[in-house]
Amino acid sequence: MSNETVYQIVTDKIISHLESGVAPWRQPWRASDQGPRNLDGHRYRGINVLLLIMESMSEGYQSPYWLTFNQARAKGGSVKKGEKSTVIVFWKKIMVKEKNEATGKIEKKIIPMLRYYRVFNLDQCEGVKLPRKVLEDQLADKQEHDHDPIAEAEAIVNGYKDSPKITRRGARAFYVPSTDKITVPPMKAYERREEFYSTLFHEMAHSTGHESRLDRFTGKNGAFGSHDYGREELVAEMTSAFLAAEAGIEITIPNSAAYLSSWIKTIKEDVRAVVVAAGAAQRAADLIMNRTYEYKEEQEQDQEMALAS
Repeated sequence: MSNETVYQIVTDKIISHLESGVAPWRQPWRASDQGPRNLDGHRYRGINVLLLIMESMSEGYQSPYWLTFNQARAKGGSVKKGEKSTVIVFWKKIMVKEKNEATGKIEKKIIPMLRYYRVFNLDQCEGVKLPRKVLEDQLADKQEHDHDPIAEAEAIVNGYKDSPKITRRGARAFYVPSTDKITVPPMKAYERREEFYSTLFHEMAHSTGHESRLDRFTGKNGAFGSHDYGREELVAEMTSAFLAAEAGIEITIPNSAAYLSSWIKTIKEDVRAVVVAAGAAQRAADLIMNRTYEYKEEQEQDQEMALAS
């Protein structure tokens, strides 16, 4: 299956949620889950987080764990009859031969290809022998947590190294690149504290685009509803969702029809937009949380896709 076909599968799924009035990255995660992962405990990244979260929301899955059909069998279990799989994607390097127009010689070149495979939620399986870590997590889910999830959110905010100045006042939330400052209304202005952190995470995400950090901005301010504006808003919204999942807080915020319209327009204009934005959002979240991850190749691939659009 070609890259474009895989992009289309992902994009169609995102658009179907947006057109029903739901932004998938603005839906709640269960506090104890902290994002989807495989049975080895490795967390999914980028677009796969959204694909699995959307499926969990649609089907009511409670487990954060996902595995393939063969993995279920290898663990002594099976997928329940009639259960449908969920598509996730991954990069695979392939070697191709191309003619160098300048020299006339045939040269080998390695290019990234987007591929997909199918997974099932643990709730869709039976008889699977679970690793000790999964059993411990399930036991913890049944017990009362001894930490405040809001404290976890504050830890993310305070742990952002070289953070822009954050002012908590006024009635508007915004980030100003020229002064590298974030302003958000104080927590008492929000009906739920979780909404405050969602807003703050969103503006923190924008700040990662500053030239001193990930240098994501194009140098021009896109008007509301424009392609550039829509792209950056996708990155900020997804970053906020990723950080909320890390903090273990649940966020349910009514989606503005104007924002939904802007996102749909952006995604329909560029089939690569969601995949590229999710990758950029993951890097923004990694930067805020001071996580070291070798994503240079990832970034180069996203840049190539963005330039091709």
